[in-house]
Amino acid sequence: MIIGICGGTGSGKTTVANRILESVSKDEVVFLQQDSYYRNLDQMPLDYRRIANFDHPDAIDNDLLVEHVRALKAGEAVELPVYDFRTHTRLAETLHMEPRPIIIVEGILIFADKRLLEEMDIKVYVDTPDDIRFIRRLRRDIAERGRTVESVIEQYVETVRPMHTQFVEPSKRFADVIIPEGGHNLVSIGLISGRIRERLADAQRSRAEAATVGVRVGVEQGG
Repeated sequence: MIIGICGGTGSGKTTVANRILESVSKDEVVFLQQDSYYRNLDQMPLDYRRIANFDHPDAIDNDLLVEHVRALKAGEAVELPVYDFRTHTRLAETLHMEPRPIIIVEGILIFADKRLLEEMDIKVYVDTPDDIRFIRRLRRDIAERGRTVESVIEQYVETVRPMHTQFVEPSKRFADVIIPEGGHNLVSIGLISGRIRERLADAQRSRAEAATVGVRVGVEQGG
């Protein structure tokens, strides 16, 4: 099962994903964040990197993300990129990830790529008011990414808000489930988590039945 969790910056996508992860065994889930797949800007001067439009679909290496989703779906391990938001570059190190029954893909632009949409079994859109999203982004970028208040506001006005209006908000129409107020909507998260547990249980029953058939065939052939 592949679950896509989309929504604007600061909407609570990661919180929703983490609450889902808490409801199932982490050994059963792969968590892919689209933010890890930003294109490497190491060939650009730092001043230019800082003013790049990171909210446009072209800023994401979706070819690699799609490749990884399909590989995991096929039972193959992948090497996830590691992105440094302070320097806007991709680090040389990678994160090894083994395939698991559930794949969660999270990001603001995951519904903007048709190939990703076609791979998803459940598409979730986290819908949170603009003012709440901005406050969350402001706090995060200052605390975690070494940004100033002025730079966050400037980026929000010049690229974040226009790109949200052009690409993110319209992608809501592709959602199977819309969750208001992000991670605080425990009812919606509970429904999604329940569906995941059902799928895991079905998979376990299928494996058990296949093993039983295999043993039976082996016994019959041996006899």
